[in-house]
Amino acid sequence: MRGRSAGLCLLLPLTIFSLFIGRVSGFKICSYNVQNFTLSKASDLRMLHTFTRVVSRCDICLLLHVVDPDGKAIKALLSNLSRYNRDRYLSVASKGLGNSPGDMQQYVFIYRAHSVKVTGQYQYTGQPFVRPPFVVRFSSNKTAIPEFILIPLHSDPDQAVQEIDGLYDVFVEVSTQWNNTNVMFLGDFHAGCAYVTRSDRKDIRLYSDSSFSWLIGDREDTTVNDITNCAFDRIVVHGQTFLKAIQPFSGKVFNFGREFKLPQRKVLEMSDHFPIEVTLKSPALLLQATPPLIFLCISVIVQCFL
Repeated sequence: MRGRSAGLCLLLPLTIFSLFIGRVSGFKICSYNVQNFTLSKASDLRMLHTFTRVVSRCDICLLLHVVDPDGKAIKALLSNLSRYNRDRYLSVASKGLGNSPGDMQQYVFIYRAHSVKVTGQYQYTGQPFVRPPFVVRFSSNKTAIPEFILIPLHSDPDQAVQEIDGLYDVFVEVSTQWNNTNVMFLGDFHAGCAYVTRSDRKDIRLYSDSSFSWLIGDREDTTVNDITNCAFDRIVVHGQTFLKAIQPFSGKVFNFGREFKLPQRKVLEMSDHFPIEVTLKSPALLLQATPPLIFLCISVIVQCFL
């Protein structure tokens, strides 16, 4: 009986600690080029289920290359997300953006309603973008940084250098407008291989200005095809305040094909890009509760053996 009692004594503090860790687990921001996400894709139940599994991992998920002018495809995804994990999801979307009627794409942010709120949105209209950024300001009490701005970009590959450099002008405009320099850029920048070379970086202010940190490295492969190995999709943050609010080394590619054990052909049916992600730290108030919690767990164990 003593062995069983000791086991229960060990189980109790471990359970308490695991529940606490679940509470303070980080806040995940993701970006996914869903390559022509239409009602047709959303109507495929197998694909919709996989999209749901991918997006449900994130507190905020930016979807690029959405073609859904009447909103039915995103509505189907939101409904499936709510059924999947019994959480409420909302979305905020740009209008169709592009140079031609046959290629009008939307930026769509999907987010958990209980953990984050939209506090502002702004459609940039300046040059040199084919699909100008649709900028959204978020607030959350689940993160170490309570309010931040997300600036998305799906660049035209033929002018990727100019468009990535143009993000600096977007940053100046929106950070001044909202008096907030806690800014993250994310999306499919085409920032690799032949589109953006090492010598091009001198012409990109997000590279030359040391206040910007690139969280997805040049050696990452954000593409699904075996014939490509390119870091097209990127996450960039401005300033030390935002950088310190991010869990170290959490900027990465999510290979859901490997994670979900899907063949490459099935992954390619969804997109030729993998999602990328980064995790924000939890608020300091919760993290400061760690020492008392550890003391409580130790006390329980000691009492069990007295």
